Amino acid sequence: MRYEFIYIASVWVGVAFLALPQAGWSGEVHVAVASNFLNPLKEIAQRFKQDTGNTLILISGSTGKLYAQSRHGAPFDVLLAADDKRPALLEKEGVGVKGTRFTYAVGVLVLWSWDMEKVKGTESLTHMDRGKLAIANPKTAPYGRAARQALEHLGLWGKLQPLLVQGENIAQTLQFVATGNAVLGFVAKSQVEDPHFKLKGSRWEVPVDQHDPILQQAILLKPGFSNTSAKQFLKYLQGAVSKKIILSYGYRFLEE
Repeated sequence: MRYEFIYIASVWVGVAFLALPQAGWSGEVHVAVASNFLNPLKEIAQRFKQDTGNTLILISGSTGKLYAQSRHGAPFDVLLAADDKRPALLEKEGVGVKGTRFTYAVGVLVLWSWDMEKVKGTESLTHMDRGKLAIANPKTAPYGRAARQALEHLGLWGKLQPLLVQGENIAQTLQFVATGNAVLGFVAKSQVEDPHFKLKGSRWEVPVDQHDPILQQAILLKPGFSNTSAKQFLKYLQGAVSKKIILSYGYRFLEE
């Protein structure tokens, strides 16, 4: 059934950070994670616990909202953003710990539809005159910003604006297409490539020269400065076990 795959990630969106304890317990790491990376991180969290005994507590949402929450005192130990802009800002603003920022994955943008015949490269967009096109909010979600850049590159942003429906984050954007509320959607390749769902339909991988690189960066935040488990997790995220999981979801790495 087409609804079976809808991401568990959606239940995490909007989690009230005030409900979290104000200090990280020993062996626990509060990780604020961009919604596109929630499912890979769940797998990494399981392996991390097996290998170290430490637990990751995951809070998912759009990068823009997680950034704002971090700035306003949310007790996150680590931020896994979907861009490099917000982690850099947090480092500059003194909320992120200087020298701990790195790119853990490079995201890939795809145009996707349930319809096996719907997506045929740019033709699907140039000939679109009805239905809805889903994108994540370009102001808060890096994948949404990349989608807008791609449409601008193709000269279609103005034409297709009346047909746009915006998701709060990339998880909600996927749901718009999955539930039939949009006929097409710009989503993360990691969602389509999710080993647990392997979505059918048709898709077009947007060429990387049509938008800014989606450099997904991690950074240790001030609440996690004294949390040795948080620092251990950031090292684990760069290790072979994590990289294998990240690759299985269709992400790339900078060295590729």
